[in-house]
Amino acid sequence: MKRVVATGTFDILHPGHIYYLEESKKLGDELWVIVAREKNVVHKPRPIVSEEQRLKMIRSLRCVDHAVLGDQTDMYKPIREIDPAVITIGFNQKWSEEKLTREMRERGISAEVVRIAEYSGMPFTSSTKIIEEAVRRRSQ
Repeated sequence: MKRVVATGTFDILHPGHIYYLEESKKLGDELWVIVAREKNVVHKPRPIVSEEQRLKMIRSLRCVDHAVLGDQTDMYKPIREIDPAVITIGFNQKWSEEKLTREMRERGISAEVVRIAEYSGMPFTSSTKIIEEAVRRRSQ
């Protein structure tokens, strides 16, 4: 069984998220998704949607076999427990594939890191852009 892990915040679920997860699933037999904890989202604005609700939404997707919340203190803990063959990162996630691979190897994790390309098939494929457009429309 080849396990794939995808990670993300998944605030305001949109077609870009679906594409990322569907493409991730194609790389193995079983897709695990680690949903970021609210306190760990420091590289962008805090999520609007609670972590429990984001987890529930991700679990409802057909392509997702398992979804869990990330660990509050050690982001590598769930990855070690899942023991994936592949870890995917989204096109806009700030990780360097080389740095992530090196950090995982230092922790005994041998998964391959694959960056999933950007989805451009629809206009609203960014939570930030959805929020900006909603604010613009509501303020007219």
